Amino acid sequence: FLAENADFAEICHSSHITFIGPSPESIRAMGNKALARRLMEQAGVPILPGREVVGDDPEETLKIAEEIGYPVLIKASGGGGGKGMRIAYTDSSLVSSFQMARTEARLAFGTPEVYLERFVPKSRHVEVQVVGDSQGNIIHLGDRDCTIQRRYQKLIEEAPSPALSPEAREEIGRIAVRAAAAVGYVNAGT
Repeated sequence: FLAENADFAEICHSSHITFIGPSPESIRAMGNKALARRLMEQAGVPILPGREVVGDDPEETLKIAEEIGYPVLIKASGGGGGKGMRIAYTDSSLVSSFQMARTEARLAFGTPEVYLERFVPKSRHVEVQVVGDSQGNIIHLGDRDCTIQRRYQKLIEEAPSPALSPEAREEIGRIAVRAAAAVGYVNAGT
């Protein structure tokens, strides 16, 4: 999508066209999920246990999975939408799923880079809408529950999430604002 393309945002800027979206730097930072994890960790944003996988050595991948603990989610660093994503429950399923995820990631995003993250069964997918201006002001506009999915694609969004207590909703909003500030986010985003 052009809205998620840092090169396109830079071309707009150099052509004196106002790009309505985040800065190229923010797009790059959040577009690489492994880099985004590191930035969020540095900003004190809670993240699931996980680690980037460098290369395609099965032994190294198995060591990382053992550190994190099964089940693990193999995720493409270069994109989202469920592409390049596999769940592994055992060492044997990790080895085969790892290669499939790398191949799919390369085809979908142009890079085979993946990372492993602890998989949380029966979790909720809750998103927070944030808005930031060019002066560094960032607010959140509430949350929405996107748990009902098919093949990692949202089917229904419900706002606000019925699964959150008022305290959890407030905390998630604060965390979302901290995450957006960590990458200098400008515009509306999730």
